[in-house]
Amino acid sequence: MKPVTRIFDLLELYRDEYRSKRGAFHRRIDGKWIAYSSEDYIRYSRDLGLGLMSLGVKRGTRIATVLKNCPEWNFLDMGILMAGAVQVPVYPTVSEENYRYILNDAGVEYLFVYDLEIYRRVRNICREVPTLKGVYSIDKIRGLPGWREIAEKGRAQADPSRLEKICESILPGEMATIIYTSGTTGRPKGVMLSHENFITNFMACARIPDFTMKDRVLSFLPLCHVYERMLNYMHQYFGMSVYYVDDLDQLAECLKEVRPVTFDTVPRILEKIYDRIVTRGRNLKWPRRVIFFWALRQGHKFELDHVRGRVYDVKLWFANLLVFIRWRKALGGRIRIVVSGGASLHPRLARIFWAARIPVMEGYGLTETSPVIAVYTFDPGGVKFGTVGRVIPGVRVQIAEDGEILCKGPNVMLGYYNRPERTREVIDPDGWFHTGDIGQIEDGEYLRITDRKKEIFKTSSGKYISPQAIEQRFKESPFIEHIIIIGENRKYTAALIVPNFEHLRSWCALKKVPFISFDQVIANARIRSRIKREVDRFNLDLGQTEKIKKFRLLADEWKVETGELSPTLKLRRKFIQEKYRQVIDETYRSQEFNYRIEEDQ
Repeated sequence: MKPVTRIFDLLELYRDEYRSKRGAFHRRIDGKWIAYSSEDYIRYSRDLGLGLMSLGVKRGTRIATVLKNCPEWNFLDMGILMAGAVQVPVYPTVSEENYRYILNDAGVEYLFVYDLEIYRRVRNICREVPTLKGVYSIDKIRGLPGWREIAEKGRAQADPSRLEKICESILPGEMATIIYTSGTTGRPKGVMLSHENFITNFMACARIPDFTMKDRVLSFLPLCHVYERMLNYMHQYFGMSVYYVDDLDQLAECLKEVRPVTFDTVPRILEKIYDRIVTRGRNLKWPRRVIFFWALRQGHKFELDHVRGRVYDVKLWFANLLVFIRWRKALGGRIRIVVSGGASLHPRLARIFWAARIPVMEGYGLTETSPVIAVYTFDPGGVKFGTVGRVIPGVRVQIAEDGEILCKGPNVMLGYYNRPERTREVIDPDGWFHTGDIGQIEDGEYLRITDRKKEIFKTSSGKYISPQAIEQRFKESPFIEHIIIIGENRKYTAALIVPNFEHLRSWCALKKVPFISFDQVIANARIRSRIKREVDRFNLDLGQTEKIKKFRLLADEWKVETGELSPTLKLRRKFIQEKYRQVIDETYRSQEFNYRIEEDQ
């Protein structure tokens, strides 16, 4: 296999090893999968590179893309990089303010949008970007030139060798992209990543799976995020057939259609999959319901390497035969690896998926580290639940005196675009990147993440609270969709809770409790009492200062589109606390705490 030192060198693999692939990339349109071959990939990438140069794109030109997942993302990505330009991928769901800031901060000259819906969001903002020279689309939009027109310009170029000369001159350490962090607080920062950053990262991760060009992968996390983008390059390195999903509502259907061997996800999606499975289990009739929850209990006890003994192994075999086999069928029936990143996965959830023979490989990293720092592997001892595995080859980690995780290696970013002072704040003179995460090394080799440094707060009594650890514990409850722990400079810890309304609807039907609207449900004393039982149950395992003394139920659904969640489904704490400032103040003024507890199960 030819060496890959620049991202666009992946095209050489499609020219040689994978030249026979008729279905390199796939896109679903009107329920049908449209395939693009290796030949298509090479041709469109090359034509776009030449076409961009004909527009006046030069080395270092910033080109923004606001796209959903699709094969054209790859054509454009490679075309931009071969022309020596810099891609600035932007989430389709960011606010107008962030669109305006990113496009201006990066000095974007050309913009590509996915469809009419996205174009309508950015159309007026484009007038406020003085550097912008042109806007183009992936899907056909009346009155707007499309990507194919640029490709046609490139195909008509008399001297295609110009592109080859540019490619030959590009060095691995040159900037390939500026990725603006989604930002849970404040304005996003532009992370400058090089070809080398990405390549060393996906090559280190490529040692873990045994994928081949015959395997299929389903891609639904945003390609504009460093996590999915790096893994997208790894999938191309293996020559896998990639099926892109541009709508999460189609995920369940696409899993059954594509039957992939792997997909990349975030813990929140795995939690939703698990919650839906449990909800269906509750609706089963006796004795299937009894068998279902017996299997669930076996799964929660799971340990690797058969340490629970032969009797447990026999029980787990029956659990797989009777229950877990249906889980695997729901995911297509061929899953060999699920990759989880972007946030911590609760060990309880990891255990049950592994018990169901759905190995979830948890990893850890940041946009600034391209992104992987540590990950599970299939090597002996390569998995330890509750940790994020071992540090990947070529990367070094150390824990600072205050518990912060520091990282050094070829995966560390070039710096923040236009913000040298912020770069100096996070990369010290010795080259160590300060992640902002608190963690520890267990057993001399496994990295455990405990919290975000900036999210730890003190109550008015001076006691430190680590909210993430508490929130993760409470999200084990099927009744809780989202929870944010509050209490900075307050006398005690409290919480805002968004119930899992899908689970509540099922519970209400079982208990014959009216379910009319979200507002009506959270006002129902019986339901509030039931959720208080959940709070009391999890409080038992917490220290006195960590216990939730009060909580408020919210009828709002927290989404990326409404601002409460980042694109990787993390809580945007500053936004949430500002949005619900009045509710929080009322929570601490209110004397209500002890609800009447019903005898409900």
